[in-house]
This record gives sequence, C-alpha cells and structure tokens, in this order.
Amino acid sequence: MERDIEKSLDLIKRGAVEIISEDELRGKLEKAIKEDRPLRVKAGFDPTAPDLHLGHTVLIQKMRHFQELGHQVIFLIGDFTGLIGDPTGKSETRPPLTPEQVQENAATYKEQIFKILDQEKTEIAFNSKWMNKMASIDMIRLCAKYTVARMLEREDFKQRFQQQRPIAIHEFIYPLIQGYDSVALEADIELGGTDQKFNLLVGRHIQKEYGQEPQVVVTMPLLEGLDGVNKMSKSLGNYVGITEDPHSMFGKLMSISDELMFRYYELLSSRSLEEIEVLKNQIEQGKVHPKEVKAQLAFELVARFHGEEKAKKARQQFDAQFSRGELPEDIPEFHLKGSSHSIFVPKILKEAGLVKSTSEARRLIKQGAVSLDGTKLKVEEIDNPGPGAVFKVGKRRYLKLV
Repeated sequence: MERDIEKSLDLIKRGAVEIISEDELRGKLEKAIKEDRPLRVKAGFDPTAPDLHLGHTVLIQKMRHFQELGHQVIFLIGDFTGLIGDPTGKSETRPPLTPEQVQENAATYKEQIFKILDQEKTEIAFNSKWMNKMASIDMIRLCAKYTVARMLEREDFKQRFQQQRPIAIHEFIYPLIQGYDSVALEADIELGGTDQKFNLLVGRHIQKEYGQEPQVVVTMPLLEGLDGVNKMSKSLGNYVGITEDPHSMFGKLMSISDELMFRYYELLSSRSLEEIEVLKNQIEQGKVHPKEVKAQLAFELVARFHGEEKAKKARQQFDAQFSRGELPEDIPEFHLKGSSHSIFVPKILKEAGLVKSTSEARRLIKQGAVSLDGTKLKVEEIDNPGPGAVFKVGKRRYLKLV
C-alpha cells in the first residue's frame, strides 16, 4: 500500500471534479496506513447496455489508480437496480430491463473491464446478492430513512414534479438502494460521474443511518464525445467503443481536436501528468506535431484493448490511408448479384452495412461524402463499375465490389 499520503492524493485528484470531502479522504488514507488495511473503493454500473465506450472507462481508470495505490476496488454490477432503471437525468420513467437482458449485459461487462483493471485485485459484486434477501419490512425501514422532500431536491425529479410529468415510486427507491449497496459493501469511497452526485450523497446518509462511517465521494467528469461538445453517447454517435475494431478505434481517436486530445490524455491515459505537460510544451515549442502526439494517445488506447501488435497495424493502416493515400489492406467485399448494367449505390451501401438506411446513403451522396475509386459520386445510380471498384464512405468506411 502506498504510504505517501500526498502522492496518493495527487493521483486520486487527477481528473476528479469533486471530493467530498478531501479532509475525510486524508483521514481514511492515514487510518488505512496505520491499520495496514486497504480502503474499499466502490463504483457501480447498471448493465443497461452490452458494450462499454471510452466514456465509461473514465471511472474504471480511476479505479485502476486506487489499485495502483494498493486499495481494494469493487466493481459493482447493479443487476438488481438494473431491473428498476436509473432515473438520473431522465425526463421520463425509464423502461426496466428484463432479467435476461441484465444477465447478458453483465457477462459482457465482466469480459471488458479487465482490459483496464487488475483481475486479481478486483472484487466483482452483484447487488442482487443482498437485495434479493431483503424482506419487505427491511425495504420499508430503508425507505423510512429518507424523505420525499429531500428526494425532490434532486434536479431531474424537481423538474419533472414542477412540469407535472410522472415520477414512479420505484424511481425514488433507486437512490436508496444504491446507498444501501454502500452499506452492504462497507464502502470507504464511492466513485461516480458528476450526474451521480445526488445518489452518492444519499449513500453517505444511508451509511450513517446504519451506523457506518460515511463514504468519501469522488465525482469524475462526463467525458466529451468525438464532437468535443456533448457527453460521449452511443445514441449521439460520438463514441469510441472499447470493443470496436482497432483500425476504427484508431481512426476515431485521430479525428478529435487538439484541445480534446489532452482532455483524453488526462482522463484515459496511463501517462503521468508530468509527461503530459512535457508533450504540451513540445507542441508549443514546435518540437513535435500535434498529430504525432495524438497518434501516441490512439496507439496507447488501442493497445490497451487490443494489444500492441494490433495497435501497430492500426497505426500503419492509418498512415498508409491518410498520410500516403493508400487503401487499407482488409477492405470488406460485396458480391454483386446478377449482371446488371447499372447499380443503385444507396442499396448496395445499406446491404453491405456501411450505412443504416438508403436515405442515409442518399444524404451522404448529396453531401459529397461517397466516392468511387477516388471520384466523388454525384448521382445515386451508376453504370456497373465491375469487380475491384472501391467505394469510400466518409473518412474510414470502404467497400470493394467483387
């Protein structure tokens, strides 16, 4: 266990938005050293989607920091709360998942998190373990430890109440169960995004109600997506999935702005803040091009999730494709059926999976984002170009006709 308090605090505070409270955290670290007992650090994830993206890994990277300091991290999968649906930030009641969906998504999470966390130093917990055992009277007692007035202080609940939009009773129960998870796990510290602050503070309150020392809360920022504006989200299409193929992941990371690049460095990279500052200075002094620094970040993240060999290949493909104008080696192929003299491009792009719909393909053609053998298409129907012709959609999507 790291015995230098200041060193521990510096790493814990890296990228964090707020610590409630730093004095309590210092006290817990001092007590941990004195008693030679690692702190129990909890972060909860509802298995609402089967795949994680880089935005999710901000919390996981912070958990890794605690592991490096010698503390015990608990990756809590909310298989019970997932059946409720976290109402945080929602303007309406979220539809609950089925037990089958929860279990399927949870299994996928377990496969993905050990790309970052040390498996031997990670405790995986499911909150169904204690919640399924909770009797009705115990749930009533839990609900009695918080008031409706306090619950309505939460911004999203307050807005829905004022706008006379429905709030289901079970949504009030969600923060209470999240708080009770901290009791069951005897958490010393809980990590969460800034949007989870209310729930994390409920955990402190519930722990005190059950006679435990309240957990320290560490909130982390919500990572901006590739657009640099909105939170990374699959629904907005501005995300980088950690199970995406290496070439796609590398290309997406190379598309971010220079400013956003250093935001990603701070929250996602394993490099020290001192190393990152050196990179900033080198760019300012003209000693290194921002593109090279961005490529180093892309390489690190691709290697983390796919291994160094695949990261090297992804960089080589990117350089060949964008620096020297060459095509990638593994272009997907599309088999033309029949011997038609003309082809309808939107239909081919949709069937090949390069676009979600023919209307999307038609829009991209109008925008000049679709080319055939290096020439931008201006029409949707063209003469059959024959085998070997290559379509390019956007910057990174290719298709070869065979």
